[in-house]
Amino acid sequence: MNIYEVIKKPRLTEKGMGLQEAHNQIVLRVDPRANKNEIKQAVEGLFSVKVEKVRTANVLGKDKRIGRYTGQASDWKKAIVTLAEGSKVDFVGEL
Repeated sequence: MNIYEVIKKPRLTEKGMGLQEAHNQIVLRVDPRANKNEIKQAVEGLFSVKVEKVRTANVLGKDKRIGRYTGQASDWKKAIVTLAEGSKVDFVGEL
């Protein structure tokens, strides 16, 4: 799997921004078939940073309802990547 297929997009939430500021961690939405080694290589290749640790979680899609019709959002995989001291990724940019 190539590095552009592994990482789908960053998860820019309040909790994710807090992790980035306090613990130098980034939260990403990744391909459900990707393992920790592939995620580590993809982050290091795309952002030119050093990765210390990768934690993953499979997130179940929420039930959705529109009127009388029900459905379900897709399941997805989340990766919390701890960056080495001195490494930084800035998704939002300085205002």
